[in-house]
Amino acid sequence: MQRDLRLVEVGRRYGLRGPWVLRGIHLTLTPGTLTRIEGDNGSGKSTLLRLVARLDAPTEGRVTGRPRTAYVPERFPSALPFTASGYLTHLGTIHGLSRKTAASAAQSWLERFGAAAYATTPMSRLSKGSSQKVAVAQALLADPELLVLDEAWTGLDAAARDELERAVAERTAAGGAVVFVDHDPRRLAGAPDATYTVVDGGLKLRTDSGSPPPTGPLTRVTVQGPPGAQLPPDAVRTVTSAQEITPGVHRLAVPASHSDVLLRALLTARPPWHVVSVEPDGTTPLDPGSRP
Repeated sequence: MQRDLRLVEVGRRYGLRGPWVLRGIHLTLTPGTLTRIEGDNGSGKSTLLRLVARLDAPTEGRVTGRPRTAYVPERFPSALPFTASGYLTHLGTIHGLSRKTAASAAQSWLERFGAAAYATTPMSRLSKGSSQKVAVAQALLADPELLVLDEAWTGLDAAARDELERAVAERTAAGGAVVFVDHDPRRLAGAPDATYTVVDGGLKLRTDSGSPPPTGPLTRVTVQGPPGAQLPPDAVRTVTSAQEITPGVHRLAVPASHSDVLLRALLTARPPWHVVSVEPDGTTPLDPGSRP
């Protein structure tokens, strides 16, 4: 299975003589990368994500690659004849999981997003926020190779938004690709490997830093590595700043929602790094440093 997804000279319009929504699009999504898509309302961002998720076919051009893909829309159809748990379990079996494994995964994701109390509630009775939690959970059930998020944070409470950011970091750290649209410019600020803007039906790679610095609580992590070792790439991508305070000892700042991913990257490196301390923001002020 080809895990890269490529859009080559892709165009999309609705109807034989309708205006082109997108045209001449080139985009490659590779394993382990996070890609942000920006653009004005009505510019074609959602159309692009539906092409990436293969929910729509291009009018011209081609889409190649078949990574296992999961998609979260901004508006999730909640009037379904299932309970939340039943729906997730059903989808899990469609993805090839055994019913027992699917039920366990469903429960786990509902708990992570704070929706376990609604596991047996009919989907039609869920609030928009609870329904959106189910929408996100269904996309993460079977460890997709490509995760497509179209305003997926909309309607989620603060804790669930943080959990989704954590899940995105876990997906890319595990080698999956994630592409997302979000109206908040601070969402995953500093984390994307590439940011594209949809403008005039085309796609432009943004080369400036452009995004505001990450906001929200940070975690300070002090680690010691083997002599002469560089920080593992999977760790570097998650941190907002790093400082080598003594030879081989680094003090890192990471968004609290990404701290688990950072620790996993450090502890599973070969050879592993020693975690000296993990402290909440403000415990030990971090001198200005630079991202490695």
